[in-house]
Amino acid sequence: MLTRSPSCMMTTSHDKTSAMFEKIPTRAMSDTVAQQLLKQIEIGGFAGTGKLPTEAVLAQEFGVSRTVIREAISRLKNEGVVEPRQGSGVYIARHAAIRPLRIDYAEAVEASSLPHLLAVRRAIEAEVAAEAALCRTDEDMEDIDAALAKIDDAVAEGRDGVAEDVAFHRTIASVTGNPYFLKTLSFLNQYLEAGVKVTRGNEATREDFSRQVREEHAAIADAIRARDPSAASNAARAHMYNAARRLEQAGIC
Repeated sequence: MLTRSPSCMMTTSHDKTSAMFEKIPTRAMSDTVAQQLLKQIEIGGFAGTGKLPTEAVLAQEFGVSRTVIREAISRLKNEGVVEPRQGSGVYIARHAAIRPLRIDYAEAVEASSLPHLLAVRRAIEAEVAAEAALCRTDEDMEDIDAALAKIDDAVAEGRDGVAEDVAFHRTIASVTGNPYFLKTLSFLNQYLEAGVKVTRGNEATREDFSRQVREEHAAIADAIRARDPSAASNAARAHMYNAARRLEQAGIC
């Protein structure tokens, strides 16, 4: 019978899987697990079998519960990256290379990431406002004015007006008739909502902040009313620059 020294022992599939991943903290565990699994899928880490390791193996290698692994796999399944097969396991989907946009939440909410997300939103908001100025109807303008008035009502009632602020920008995006503007802004707002709540809270207690934001929103609406795409774009861009500055003053980024 042949014997092998430890240095030339065959590497088991368990050892290979172990080398792929890093132990992770408890924060946003399922999201982080999904991200690491996705990375391995992208570089062909499971190309040999086209199949993920079992829940038990993944839970051990990541140092998390099987519930976390199930949540991560469910996320990848919803994104069309993997497909569970009854009694057989979880396999890489045939079209896994074509995936919806996703941003790791734990990374996105870090202070260092917010300026980058705001820059993306600034570019989109500027284009949205310009398109709205070209497309808007009188009825659209009534909707924009109504959305702006709801922000005023919220502030007058002592509320932070976050939902009304978001609705104002969504109303403008709706005017463009481009559903992808709406989808992209909604996607980004998931990661910016906490910061918006803080700044709106500050604005509610600072009359100068509240007045400035009101003027910025009004400038966007007025440029759209005038059907001036350049002015609308500039007003939206200035608003987003100032929003970033207010986040910085609040110590968020």
